[in-house]
Amino acid sequence: MDLFVIALMTFIIGIFIGSFINVYIIRYGTKESFVTGRSHCMSCGKTLKWYDMFPLVSYLILGGKCRFCKAKISAQYPVIEFLNGLGYVLILLLSGDPGITTLLYCLCFSALLGLSMIDIKHYEIPYSANIFITLLGIIALALDFSNWQLYIIGAASVGGLLLLIQILSKGRAMGGGDVFLMASAGLLLGWKKIIAAFVFACIIGSVIHIIIMNVRKRNAISDGSEENANMLPFGPYLAAGIFISMLFGDSVISWYAGMLG
Repeated sequence: MDLFVIALMTFIIGIFIGSFINVYIIRYGTKESFVTGRSHCMSCGKTLKWYDMFPLVSYLILGGKCRFCKAKISAQYPVIEFLNGLGYVLILLLSGDPGITTLLYCLCFSALLGLSMIDIKHYEIPYSANIFITLLGIIALALDFSNWQLYIIGAASVGGLLLLIQILSKGRAMGGGDVFLMASAGLLLGWKKIIAAFVFACIIGSVIHIIIMNVRKRNAISDGSEENANMLPFGPYLAAGIFISMLFGDSVISWYAGMLG
């Protein structure tokens, strides 16, 4: 089958799963089930018709407004759908093999996208997402059991380091969700890629975190809430590092090993 057709099908699957991720993000912290509950307008509560729930397309046709009450629909919906589809295509193209590993990485990316948004909104990483990634890691381990050490060390390496930081800081420097995330992702990626992921995350986090923190601190000083200026989620940086490692981890590791001789 032509690569373009495969990529297009992958994108379409990705945006549909991205639609489900939106439901997961929106309903997190509420009593609504993100699995069984009917989709509805968050403003008027009307149950959505099936033709109003096509990813990207329905948003454009409706002009970003509810069909019933005309309330504005959050741009988060098409953005998450598009990013999930794009992430799937990138993983497919850069892996060069539409096999089980590509599938596991795509599903992991969806979980990373969802938990990142939830961490930004609620300052916590949902354990349900981490458990899902752990299950993906168990599948990867089972399919490559002859190299089980790579996965077990992957789960214990960065996750163990972050656990130590959490214990020594009494939870002030690192949350349990961050520890769980790197342990579960380490089980999926193996120790080399998860270490690379952590390095990527630290680089990205150092740059973006300082910029955002300075902006927030200036705003906090102006409105008298300086004590909250440093509250920034670390999960999105870890998720970005994991995603980059899924895409380029092998290449970067090979380049670095070549430099060391």
